[in-house]
Amino acid sequence: MSVNQRLVNPLTDTLFDGILSLKTREECYEFFEDLCTINELRDMSQRLEVARMLEAGEKYDQIEKKTGASTATISRVKRCLKYGADGYITILKRLQDRKGGK
Repeated sequence: MSVNQRLVNPLTDTLFDGILSLKTREECYEFFEDLCTINELRDMSQRLEVARMLEAGEKYDQIEKKTGASTATISRVKRCLKYGADGYITILKRLQDRKGGK
């Protein structure tokens, strides 16, 4: 799927270039601690876990109980998995490949 062109601009390009330059988990923690609030980082982490659980076939009530995510958040992530730009799918596949390669 292609990128939504409404999102593309020089500032976002610079942000993503910066993220792509990070080399370690510690660098990621340092950068995202400066960039995001604790709640923003927790929300992003939660959404990725919701996506993983949806892809694994888990039900809404299980996901809600295990992650604390609202049904609205779970629905939004599910919609992205089905109709989005495949960003979650790319990350989940790479994480699984990395896990399988260890």
